Amino acid sequence: MNNRWQIKSLSNEQRTAAERLAAELNISIISASMLVRRGLLSAQDARNFVSPQLDMLHDPFLMTDMDKAVARLDKAVQFDEHILVFGDYDVDGTTAVALMYTFLSSVVHSPELVDYYIPDRYTEGYGISRKGIDYAVETGCSLIVALDCGIRSTEEVNYAADKGIDFIICDHHLPGQDIPKAVAVLDAKRSDSTYPFSELCGCGVGFKLAQAYSAANSLPFDNLRPCLALTAMAIASDIVPVVGENRVLAYYGIRMLNSAPPVGIKNLMNIAGIESGKLNINDLVYKIGPRINACGRIRSGRDAVRLLITDNNDEAKQMSEEINHQNEIRRDLDQQITNEALQMLMSDPCNQQKHTTVVCGNDWHKGVVGIVASRLIDNYYRPTIVLTLTDGMVSGSARSVGGFDIYSAIDSCSDLLENFGGHIFAAGLSMKPENLEAFKQRFEDYVGKHILPEQTQPVLEIEAEISFADITARFFNILRHLEPFGPGNPRPLFLTRNVTNYRYTRRVGKQGEHLKLDVTDRTGALQGIAFGKGEYALPLMNGENIDICYELQQNTFNGQTTIQMMVHDIKAGNNKK
Repeated sequence: MNNRWQIKSLSNEQRTAAERLAAELNISIISASMLVRRGLLSAQDARNFVSPQLDMLHDPFLMTDMDKAVARLDKAVQFDEHILVFGDYDVDGTTAVALMYTFLSSVVHSPELVDYYIPDRYTEGYGISRKGIDYAVETGCSLIVALDCGIRSTEEVNYAADKGIDFIICDHHLPGQDIPKAVAVLDAKRSDSTYPFSELCGCGVGFKLAQAYSAANSLPFDNLRPCLALTAMAIASDIVPVVGENRVLAYYGIRMLNSAPPVGIKNLMNIAGIESGKLNINDLVYKIGPRINACGRIRSGRDAVRLLITDNNDEAKQMSEEINHQNEIRRDLDQQITNEALQMLMSDPCNQQKHTTVVCGNDWHKGVVGIVASRLIDNYYRPTIVLTLTDGMVSGSARSVGGFDIYSAIDSCSDLLENFGGHIFAAGLSMKPENLEAFKQRFEDYVGKHILPEQTQPVLEIEAEISFADITARFFNILRHLEPFGPGNPRPLFLTRNVTNYRYTRRVGKQGEHLKLDVTDRTGALQGIAFGKGEYALPLMNGENIDICYELQQNTFNGQTTIQMMVHDIKAGNNKK
């Protein structure tokens, strides 16, 4: 798949700010431009960004209904009510449940007064379930704190009220037309919200509730520091913007994970091969998050919560091994279903002309269809939905491309659906089998009319075109201080043109599919790795030039630390050496 390279530009006003910042901080104009593109127009802005402080967190009582939520929790604690913590089965939901369960267990008079519930992905589906409410009734709970779900659960909240159970909802998804009649609904995406930051994840909203309760009851903020580790995991895995309040929470959460990780996460880090004290946000996204998610996909999200709340090292070690095994099963299922879906698409004579990908298999594992949708986008870059026909119902997951609002596209077909929810980039949905063909056509028509040309090809946004001579130790140090990266603060990609072989460029991998680079642009030399680009070895060895798009990483080998490239894309250069 061909990527479009787009070099970021600066307006005249931004260029002036970059020049001023470069002089003020004594840094290169390239470094200053990176700061300006992130909205950092002054030296103080830059200092606040690279060294965020916990006192930069917003007052939690600025969130609509926070006073009501704290008052209801106070009442529950004071009168020894049984509280049920309810959450989704993904990383955001399970970390949020672990955070709230641990926090409430520390403030109630007896830990037995707090219980937690994760719905079964297959029998209950996403969101608040009547089965979960019935469990609350059976166990004598009079208050449910719902996290990462609930903003659209109007009927379920009414059902609970009829049974004498109150709800506090902590969500971050888009509300529907009606707000549930809960005691408190904490969601910064409410239309009446005046909270300064609207991009918290579900666990982040739970953290704000714990922060508010602590402030109202004069509990030290330091008690919340372990909660930061869980919040950072959720921010990374739920792909929310790592800016503003999320940046502060992720920054300190990653510090906690490196200095004093909870026992369960520490064991999971060991299994994932993450060196103690060296964890970064990529490790959370690609190593820890998938393993936590595998619990809800393969067996039960309760397994993840048990791991996250345990303080017993032997139990944590055993559970980490089991969760890792579940992740291996998830990988096998993912590969199998991806191959079947690709075969379906290749056998469809109309596939190449479509604006969308919608595939449905019989009894495909519900837990991996979202991952499969992402895999299909790697092959066919377009809005994608992967569905499974199971127990007489079609359900599945959607993934988007290039900023296209897939939630609105699905919403336009809502009359054909039994249920749906999500956001601009991802969603879940279910329908009766007889509506599938009509849904496919309506979805295709909507996307065809609304998708923009620039959303139909993957784009690599390049921070700057640079030479190897620009890559100094100080330049790399500035890059490191921009971490943690994520949406809103992407890891910088750089472009260097007309590089050629220096010494040891060669093909690597079992079949030579990868490229080990040792190249020069005549201002300097740099080494790196380009996965899946082995075919460029011969042109380089023959003296041809290439243009490379890459990120910079630190590599430690045999006690020596160097800067190297992780190459994202290669294109033929303009001339020979």
